[in-house]
Amino acid sequence: MDTGRAFLLIVVFALAGCERLSSKASPFGEAQSRQLRPPEPEIAAIYERSCRSCHTMAATGAPLTGDKSAWAPRVDKGMDVLLGSVVNGFGGMPPFGLCMDCSTEQFTALIQFMAAGE
Repeated sequence: MDTGRAFLLIVVFALAGCERLSSKASPFGEAQSRQLRPPEPEIAAIYERSCRSCHTMAATGAPLTGDKSAWAPRVDKGMDVLLGSVVNGFGGMPPFGLCMDCSTEQFTALIQFMAAGE
């Protein structure tokens, strides 16, 4: 193996290690998130079909349902901003969060549930 390839491999492994060390893992995990369900049947059904698949998997980049520390900076922006992100899409989340027939009240209930986990 030439020196250039060896150096490149060292850099790649070093950067991969740095990424793992620098990422801040929340003490709240996917397994905990997957256990949570909204208490209202109508909201629970919407959550299951539109929100759960992304908000229970850290790899998606979406804040995990019930992870209050991940949701706090978002909640601090206010419900209007959160609703705007849902309606317009944000990051990897498509417009309307995959619920084209949800009302503002339903979106609000979903956000409140996911942010609090209750």
